[in-house]
Amino acid sequence: MNAHSTSEASEAYIALGANLGEREHTLYEAITALDEHPGIRVLRCSSLYETEPVGYLDQPSFLNMTVAVSTTLAPEELLVYMLEVESRLGRVRHIPNGPRTIDLDLLWMEAAQLATPDLELPHPRMLERAFVLVPLADIVPNQDPSGLYSIVHTALNSVDGKDGIQLWKTCSWRNDSAPFGS
Repeated sequence: MNAHSTSEASEAYIALGANLGEREHTLYEAITALDEHPGIRVLRCSSLYETEPVGYLDQPSFLNMTVAVSTTLAPEELLVYMLEVESRLGRVRHIPNGPRTIDLDLLWMEAAQLATPDLELPHPRMLERAFVLVPLADIVPNQDPSGLYSIVHTALNSVDGKDGIQLWKTCSWRNDSAPFGS
């Protein structure tokens, strides 16, 4: 993938998490902000799951979900916009893996492999995190040409921590260009 926007859209998967403030509302604000960008269209969203914190444990439970987007942005441009959304929604970085109003992670972009100081694709820890794999399994189609479906389901069969993930509710986010379920 090149470093510039193209007119050809790619499908990308983004993990979202929040454990401070109005968690559900903030997740929906982030999805709306993604969809409002002219180079991003939200295609599908997973259910929302309440999950136990990982790493830094002295913090509230998270709500986690994933979205599939179609984007004409290069991976680095998408990441920059995701960081802008985090900042707009009050994200501060004081403690690694600590509490946050919102966290957006670019997980996968059509099997692109990338390793820069700012971005690694596929996300280096996505297959180790049940709180990513469970919602990702909700939205990756089984006929996905990039092979992500089999990667996610293989990892999901062996990952630890699935028992700490509880279905919170199904996604109720909608927009005019891509209603949920289409």
